Amino acid sequence: MSPDDRYGNDVLSGDWRAPRRGRSTDLPAERDLVVEEVETGWVGAVVRVEKAGGMRVVHLEDHRGRTKAFPLGPGFLVDGRPVTLTPPRAASSAQLADALRAQSRTASGSVAVHDARARVASGSRIYVEGRHDAELVEKVWGDDLRIEGVVVEMMDGVDDLAGIIAEFQPGPGRRLGVLVDHLVPGTKEARIVDQARSLPGLAAHVKILGHPYVDVWQSVRPERLGWQSWPVIARGTSWKHGICAELGWPHDTQADIARAWKRILGTVGTYADLEPTLLASVEELIDFVTEPAA
Repeated sequence: MSPDDRYGNDVLSGDWRAPRRGRSTDLPAERDLVVEEVETGWVGAVVRVEKAGGMRVVHLEDHRGRTKAFPLGPGFLVDGRPVTLTPPRAASSAQLADALRAQSRTASGSVAVHDARARVASGSRIYVEGRHDAELVEKVWGDDLRIEGVVVEMMDGVDDLAGIIAEFQPGPGRRLGVLVDHLVPGTKEARIVDQARSLPGLAAHVKILGHPYVDVWQSVRPERLGWQSWPVIARGTSWKHGICAELGWPHDTQADIARAWKRILGTVGTYADLEPTLLASVEELIDFVTEPAA
């Protein structure tokens, strides 16, 4: 074949579809592996792999100590070559052990009672402010509460907390535990709770506790969303709308906010995904309303 023959070589021979950098290969996301995320250019060392929002994510720490989470899978480079990050090797054997441990524990960490029927509801109750609080308590403590026969109900706010307590008519065998959002000194919630606690004759039958978070969303550990801490939302901006904007999620309608909460709630598997302050308050309220009558 003449060297001047432009048509002598078969241009379709070989792997002509191969990307310029080569085809992606699987690579376990072992700790300290340095990778680059293609879409953002973020370069960092693997610090951990976990489940969040129903998917596996890898957390990468850059040279400044900042951490960012990305979906585990394709879209990464190692030394300029494309890779698909897979769970670390230790994860596969650990998954079986975790599954066996999970079968023996509830989401709250209590010993699981298998095949137990829920008790008939007792006279005692736990009241929470809204639907999101109730759904979070149900997800983590629901199994325990059904065993104890304790129902969680929504108050739709605490503005008339004293009236809500009076209407419940607490007394022997009919205890009431109340969980209040944003219960910190100097707030409206603190004043309302102080007034309710001053109602005569109720100390033995009512316990009011709270958490310091603006919203129960904030009681979910920020790492579950790829943050080191929850963002500070500017005054004048709806807190939930601001959080959705930080996450890049739609937030124009109430349906958007509801979907955002479902995604956040989806990152919660056990008590370990929640902040200790909320855990302590809920556990104390459960102990209070389930304490045997003297």
